[in-house]
Amino acid sequence: MCRDILSCKNIDLDGPALFHIALHLLVPAILVALLYRDNWKFAYLVLIATMLVDLDHLLAVPIYDPNRCSIGFHPLHQPLMIMLYAGLSVFPKTRLIGFGLLIHMALDALDCLS
Repeated sequence: MCRDILSCKNIDLDGPALFHIALHLLVPAILVALLYRDNWKFAYLVLIATMLVDLDHLLAVPIYDPNRCSIGFHPLHQPLMIMLYAGLSVFPKTRLIGFGLLIHMALDALDCLS
């Protein structure tokens, strides 16, 4: 287990962790294929860019803990922030960002079920 960013050189990603990361790439791709076919490249780029919300993991020690529920733990994964993300999805100019963040939070919430 790493205690800070310098000691995290060899993080073992097991099957569930790799599946979780794959979902963060596949679910936005499915949404884009269904709803944004005409502008899919831009839409997918925006949805993938919302993964930057995970930068708040850098504030945690350890940075990665497979047994930790991100929702409610990390600053950008708080319920109040999730409500803000839902608000972003209402307005056309920020809808993709809101959708991307909500998808991300929903996928992270799946880790809290186990």
